[in-house]
Amino acid sequence: MALRIYNTLSRTKEEFTTIEPGKVRMYVCGPTVYADAHLGHAMSALVFDIARRYLEYKGYDVRYVMNFTDVDDKIINKANDLGVDAFLLAQQYIDGYKRNLEALNIKPATVNPRATEDMPQIIQMIQQLIDKESAYVVDGDVYYSVDSDEDYGKLSGRSLQTMNAGSRIQVDERKDHPMDFALWKSAKPGEPAWQSPWGLGRPGWHIECSAMNMVHLGEQIDIHGGGNDLIFPHHENEIAQTESITGKPFARYWMHNGMMGLKDEKMSKSVGNMITIDQFLSQHPGDVMRLWVLNGSYRSPLTYNESVIEQTTQGYKRLLSAKKDALPGAKGLTDSDQQKLAEAAEHAREAFVEAMDDDFNTSLAMAAIYELVKLINQARADGANDTQLGIAQSVFNELTSTLGLVLTEESSQGTSADAFIDLLVALRRDLRNEKNWAMSDKIRDELKALGVFLEDSKDGTTWSWES
Repeated sequence: MALRIYNTLSRTKEEFTTIEPGKVRMYVCGPTVYADAHLGHAMSALVFDIARRYLEYKGYDVRYVMNFTDVDDKIINKANDLGVDAFLLAQQYIDGYKRNLEALNIKPATVNPRATEDMPQIIQMIQQLIDKESAYVVDGDVYYSVDSDEDYGKLSGRSLQTMNAGSRIQVDERKDHPMDFALWKSAKPGEPAWQSPWGLGRPGWHIECSAMNMVHLGEQIDIHGGGNDLIFPHHENEIAQTESITGKPFARYWMHNGMMGLKDEKMSKSVGNMITIDQFLSQHPGDVMRLWVLNGSYRSPLTYNESVIEQTTQGYKRLLSAKKDALPGAKGLTDSDQQKLAEAAEHAREAFVEAMDDDFNTSLAMAAIYELVKLINQARADGANDTQLGIAQSVFNELTSTLGLVLTEESSQGTSADAFIDLLVALRRDLRNEKNWAMSDKIRDELKALGVFLEDSKDGTTWSWES
C-alpha cells in the first residue's frame, strides 16, 4: 500500500505524491522563543520527526525546515520586563530548545531559519502583495486584505461572514475588514525595528513563515506541519498571502498534530500550566516521551498524568528486553523454529510498514513491534542462541530506529551480572512451570532486594534494573 496522509485541507486521507520525484519539501512551524519549551512543543517536534524519519525510511530525500520566531510581541514584552536585549533573550531560548531536541533524539533540521535573518525577503513579499492590491498601507502599517482572496477560510472551513478574529489579530478601525491582518507593524519606542518602504517597523507573525518557506523551500512545498491550534489564523493566513503572490497551491499536504493537555486544559506558556521538557527529562529517558507519542495518534490530543507515564515506562522496559543476549548455555532452536522466528520477524516488518503507510499510524506500528518483542523473548526462553536471536533483533532494531527510539540502558549497573540474572530468571521460569511458587517467589524477592525488577506476563518474564 502506498503512503496515505490525512490532509487538513481536504479533510481526507490522500495518497502521498511529491512535487519532485523522490524528494520531499517539508516545513514545520517552530516555537516563538520567549520561554523554556514545554511538553506541547516536544509532542509536535516528535510527531514530525517521526514522519520525517519514516519518509526517509521509504527512500525520500527530505529537506526539513523548522523555523524560530525570534521577533514577536511576547519576546519583546518579556525582554522589557527583564531589562535585557530581546535578541539575546531569543537566542538563549533557541539554544535551550536545540538542547531539548538533541536529548529527545530529534534529527536536526536541514535549516532553522529565523525571521530576523530573512527580513529582506519578508519586506519584498509585502511589497509584492501591495503591488497586487492584496494589501494596503495605513500610517506605516501594512494589512492583508482578506476580501481580495475569494478562497479565504478554505483550510479552517470558516467563512468571513461567520469567523471571529484570531488571538493575534487586533481589530483596528483603520482596517477595510475586521479580519484583515498585519503584514508590517510600524515601530514603537523601545522595540526592534527595520527600515522598509513604509518606514521603520517589524513584520507580522504570518508573513514571516511565508517568507521563510519561499526562501528555503520555494513557491510550493509538499508538507506543511504544525499544531492544530495553528490552523486558524496562522496557517490560513500563510495560504492566503503566499498564494496571492504565486497563484499556485502553497502546500500539497497540511498535517496538524493534536494538543498536549494537563488537567483537561491545553498546555500553554501563556496559561502557565506547563511542564517543561527539561523537567520531564530530569525524571525520564527521552525514549519515554517519544514512546508516549508513538502509542497514540498524532492527530489526537495527549493528556499528561503520572499513570500514563508509568505505563509508558513499563512499555519502554519491555522494548529493552528484546535487546538482551541469549541465555547462558543456550542450545539453539531447531531449524524449523528458527525459520518460524525469521518469518515472524519479516511479518512484523510488513505489519509495521502497512501501519505507517496509513497516515503514520504509530500505535499500530508499535503493536507490530511489541509482538516481535514477545517472539524474541519467547525464542530466548526456548533456548535460541545469539545468532538466531540476531535475525529477529536486527528487524527490531531497524523498526525502532526508524521511529527514532534509542533504547539504550541508562542504568549505572554493569552488564557483568546480566548473564547471572538471566540464569536466575530461567531457573525461576522452570520453577513456576513446576508450580514451585515458594522458591519462585524467593528468587523474585531476592532479585528485587538487589534492585532487579521482574515483570511476569502471559508472554513470559522480563527483567530490568529498577530506576
